[in-house]
Amino acid sequence: MRFSCIHTHTTFGDGSDDIETLCRIAYEKRLKSIGFSDHAPVTKKTGFRTPWHIPDERLSEYIETIQAAKKRWEGKLPVFLGLEVDFISGMMGPADKDYREMGLDYIIASVHYIFPPKGEPFTVDESQENILKGIKEGFGGDPFEMVDAYLNNAEAMIRAGGFDVLGHPDLVKVNNTGNRLFSSDAEYYRKKTANLAVLMAETGVPAEVNTGGLNRGRISECYPSPDYLKLFRKHGVPMVINADAHKAADLDGHYQDARQFMLDAGFTETVIFDGRQNGKAVWQAEKL
Repeated sequence: MRFSCIHTHTTFGDGSDDIETLCRIAYEKRLKSIGFSDHAPVTKKTGFRTPWHIPDERLSEYIETIQAAKKRWEGKLPVFLGLEVDFISGMMGPADKDYREMGLDYIIASVHYIFPPKGEPFTVDESQENILKGIKEGFGGDPFEMVDAYLNNAEAMIRAGGFDVLGHPDLVKVNNTGNRLFSSDAEYYRKKTANLAVLMAETGVPAEVNTGGLNRGRISECYPSPDYLKLFRKHGVPMVINADAHKAADLDGHYQDARQFMLDAGFTETVIFDGRQNGKAVWQAEKL
């Protein structure tokens, strides 16, 4: 089978390679297509300043550079324009009207930010040290309160809609190797993720099997976890394999692991993005 990658980060955000290099390597790796999905700007909407989101003032350049790459690679490699949009309740999310006006091919919806009742906001994929600090200061030292905030944000994001792919559905586990923070077998966690799988099934939108944690050596499995993936299978949620690549070498990183991971969960096919028609994302089934 041939793979694609539509979760790709560039030097406009926190990636290490430029768009042309990524297109060239995707072509050399014989990927079926490539899609770019740098983190959407946050400063104007939230006041945050980060090194990983596209600066607001460079968003137009980002879009124009990808549109130019589409033309250069036409007939050789399909190139798609996307954004990874954070859901931050009351501030921004994939359903915001302005994203509909950018001519995007697709939007990946993700939850990174946690706003604790006390202390400063933080992201769930920060270092272990920063996560423990955020939990101590913001949630009175209770990791499950942080997990609860993450899952509630994910639910609100899915209900709000406006996206074409659900990104790394359980990113919150990135610092939880060996259940060092919370138990994924806890009844609440299992019930909540089951509910999220049902909500995703109702949208008809794919979630991703994301190999980014493996590519960067952060975790030893894909997102989502095996049990969570089986819930998506049970409820008929289509799955797209993505590398969450932050460098060109990772564009197909651990894809065979992802393929086997899906087979083990009972999937027989994945889906590959095929562009946008009549305002809707189009997907092709690909046998695993």
